[in-house]
Amino acid sequence: MSLVIADEFLDASQLTPTEFLQEIALHLFESGRLTCDYAAKMAQMESNAFRDLLKARKIPLYHYDLEDFEIDLQNLQELGRL
Repeated sequence: MSLVIADEFLDASQLTPTEFLQEIALHLFESGRLTCDYAAKMAQMESNAFRDLLKARKIPLYHYDLEDFEIDLQNLQELGRL
């Protein structure tokens, strides 16, 4: 599937087509809808360049929240490592 971005949206956003795709890819990655590699492909960037863009935007590469921590803690307790 190809995506055509109307000039109207590009003009309104004041972004180039490449920048527009990068913004969409960043949003989809940050919301958990795309992996880093798929988001990089969508943004038409190499994976390392996309990771650099994430870093520049202060978007974490990995999402590790309290629930993840609690699961890890429980697993460590069950393994007798805590």
